[in-house]
Amino acid sequence: MKADVTTLDAKTAGSVDLADAVFGLEPRVDLLHRMVRYQQLKKMAGTHHAQDRSEVNVTGKKMYKQKGTGGARHGNKAAPQFRGGGKAFGPKPRSHAVSLPKKVRALALRHALSAKVKAGELIVLDKASSENGKTAQLRAQFEKLEWKNALIIDGVELENQFALAARNIPDIDVLPIQGINVYDILRRHKLVLTKAAVDALADRFKDAKMPTPRSEGVPS
Repeated sequence: MKADVTTLDAKTAGSVDLADAVFGLEPRVDLLHRMVRYQQLKKMAGTHHAQDRSEVNVTGKKMYKQKGTGGARHGNKAAPQFRGGGKAFGPKPRSHAVSLPKKVRALALRHALSAKVKAGELIVLDKASSENGKTAQLRAQFEKLEWKNALIIDGVELENQFALAARNIPDIDVLPIQGINVYDILRRHKLVLTKAAVDALADRFKDAKMPTPRSEGVPS
């Protein structure tokens, strides 16, 4: 498929070919959900911790004699039912990450890119560069292009002045191609790919193929 290329001055700069196997899929919500969940769980620190009865700093002496008090029998004050005691079944440090096959993660990225194309929210930019690195000038260019909430993906290396100018603009994210991910694509309204990013994605998924349509009556 063809996509028009624009510049930061809102001018046309030709067109590029987008591979159907990367940008022309029918988006699957289940794949996107699995990938976002994978990313969010992997990002969780898992450092929450509550002291159990073996860790609280209280005396281990028996609270009172076993018989004759008219109350329940207790061994020490670290039991969970007492104020200052340990927490029963409290959280402990652990990893929240779940596993997801590499091929599924790659497929989810292709579906996220296709979802942006289908929604008309994919823009191809000639190049992401700034002449003077001024945020005000770049913000004015974004306003002219109506980029209020966007993820901009460039090539292997970001231009330093462009990255510095864009980092102070709210709701605008700038990432190199190595950082492209499903969560950031879906959380922003617009996905802006430079020509360098399109070429890098084409090289990354050069062996990708369109899925084979399911035959009627044949279980998959």
